[in-house]
Amino acid sequence: MVRYVSFLESALDQTKFDADSIQTMHQDRPLWVRYHLERVRLSFEKSSLKERQQDLWRYRELLPVGSAIQPVSLGERMTPLLSCPQIAQQLGLEGLLVKDESQLPGGSFKSRGMAMAITMAKHFGIRRVALPTAGNAGGAAAAYAARAGIECFVFMPKDTPIVNQYECQLFGAKVFLVDGLINDCGKIVRQGMQEMNWFDLSTLKEPYRIEGKKTMGLELAEQLDWKLPDAILYPTGGGTGLIGMWKAFEELRSIGWLNSPRLPRMYSVQSDGCAPIASAFCPETACCFAALEQLVSQGEIQTSEQVVVFNTGAAQKYIEVIASDLPVFDAT
Repeated sequence: MVRYVSFLESALDQTKFDADSIQTMHQDRPLWVRYHLERVRLSFEKSSLKERQQDLWRYRELLPVGSAIQPVSLGERMTPLLSCPQIAQQLGLEGLLVKDESQLPGGSFKSRGMAMAITMAKHFGIRRVALPTAGNAGGAAAAYAARAGIECFVFMPKDTPIVNQYECQLFGAKVFLVDGLINDCGKIVRQGMQEMNWFDLSTLKEPYRIEGKKTMGLELAEQLDWKLPDAILYPTGGGTGLIGMWKAFEELRSIGWLNSPRLPRMYSVQSDGCAPIASAFCPETACCFAALEQLVSQGEIQTSEQVVVFNTGAAQKYIEVIASDLPVFDAT
């Protein structure tokens, strides 16, 4: 059984931490999972991917599980990279690709991070987790915690989209609505850690959600034959997706797999005022297309460049936005 994790490293001062014990943050800064990349380079060949399942776990040499830890899985398949010629034509682009994360379990990219976080929580014997959320993270955490037999507490602002509220409860989590903002929910989680003995799954509070999100970058590189696009537009809430993808690209470059001379320009897209999209009820990808139109018109993105937009969640999660009055047919 092989695992290529070397140690955990503080983003603040590069202090190293044991990868074989439970870790959280260091002086309020996140920890990165570091790998024996030279060992990975010597033992992990591109050709081996052809024989593996088309799922999130196919890159196990670059994941904290390696081959030594059994994943907590709900069937996380590789998500498709879809060509969108009509939208490309409308925007004046020669080509446009959308990576459709809505096809993951639970209907959002949050499945990636939570699959990894809950897998590692189970590995370390954690029996209870908690998190603040204003969107899809709660449902993903609840689903994977149920799969792992781990108790899950979810704290949500009371104006969280109704589907996100219901799915957390449906998956068996203990769900509480908070008359406040996402930071108020986070405060409740922090205050309850000692009394409730739960582990905080908040964004960047544990090292492994980023490693799950990293698989978006690994998949994208493989799907483009290891040549990265010129630009990536990504709807950003907590930011772990962008961080994870950048980490993936750096690691792939370190082991010599990339055919790109440079890394992509990565655009973080949020709603006005930089409010997290999930709390603003704005379907994520719509914001990205609006930003893309602006970037093209300003010449920031050239019409000949290859652009990838991430669709991070299913539209049906936002019934408050997509609701409409349908015509009634009189059958009499």
